[in-house]
Amino acid sequence: MRSSFGTPSIVPHSEEHDVYVVEHDPGPRRLVWAEANSEATGFELVVMDLLTGRYTKPVRVVVFNVAAGWCRDASVEVAHELRRRCDLQLRDIPFFLQDFVDRYEGRYRDVQLPLPIRLF
Repeated sequence: MRSSFGTPSIVPHSEEHDVYVVEHDPGPRRLVWAEANSEATGFELVVMDLLTGRYTKPVRVVVFNVAAGWCRDASVEVAHELRRRCDLQLRDIPFFLQDFVDRYEGRYRDVQLPLPIRLF
């Protein structure tokens, strides 16, 4: 799709095309939206990119469909899919995805429970 000025549009070509983008932390105190090929923004490719380490500190995944006019946070479904695939492969979540998966699955790590105090 071209704009009226002859430059390519960022709107996907297909009306049913959902676009997934990853916000990640590439360095100190920066959050960026990952650059991606417009044809490679589907759910499957984003999950594979996460599993292979393309994004080592993902913060969230957002999905949108310009033609349908909606946008939403897809982090929970991506985290569940990452867990499901790792479970099927009988492997642990990669260390660089552990915080992301724990955050969106509602799991907590390193929780210190209070010890009972006895007064004598």
